[in-house]
Amino acid sequence: MHIRTAAAATVGSLMLLTLVAPLAQADEHKGDIVFTSVTFSKSTVDVGVSAPQKLAVTATAKDDSGIRSMVGLKLVSSDDRIQYAKSPTCTRPTSKTMKCSWSYSLEADRTDYADLRNSSAGTWHLDVEAAAYDGDFYTLDSSAKVKVKRHARLATTQATPEPVVKGRTLTVTGALTRADWNTNAYTGFAAQKVALQFRKSGSSTYTTVKTVTTDSAGKLRTTTTANASGTWRWHFAGTGTTGSATAAGDGVALK
Repeated sequence: MHIRTAAAATVGSLMLLTLVAPLAQADEHKGDIVFTSVTFSKSTVDVGVSAPQKLAVTATAKDDSGIRSMVGLKLVSSDDRIQYAKSPTCTRPTSKTMKCSWSYSLEADRTDYADLRNSSAGTWHLDVEAAAYDGDFYTLDSSAKVKVKRHARLATTQATPEPVVKGRTLTVTGALTRADWNTNAYTGFAAQKVALQFRKSGSSTYTTVKTVTTDSAGKLRTTTTANASGTWRWHFAGTGTTGSATAAGDGVALK
């Protein structure tokens, strides 16, 4: 879809993910117009159940005749929900270029079509068109991508007994939950592999001791041998639709 009316787009050039023209073949274009850069303030946006998460985008387009407008400015989710830009602004760094910046507010607790659903989690793409004075255009349909994931939480690690006799068994528990965008609540995340990690006293590095799978309620429970004083914690690497999480650790001394 090509939109060639209206002006467009926003503030601030935060960056993490950068795309340099020429962009992917899935995009549509005519003539010598190009997007020289597209940057996102975050490569992954983790969204919980209430607080909005901001995502800023900055794009620069170039054409020999100059850029007339940059329009559209939509984020399209994996389930085809559309997020429209907020506070768009544009500048003209040179006679041939236009630089636009804009922002989005992503949240689950809304009452309109932009309200996130669980099916929305995953890879999103930017839908923007730059139009030149000579009729050239470039439409970003799929090449500029960003991850929007459900926020995950790990409860504070609990290791018992404290203190523990060296060589004896230590029981470590925890719980993994994630944002349910359909109900606006955190629910247990079942059947997920979570790493149990240990940092020896005096060290700054955590080492994975074993991997434990959450039960049907997202709870974690395992035993291990206590061979040194230090801190135990859980770490979840995340999935394609759910963000990573690290629990607060629990220090255990030997006696």
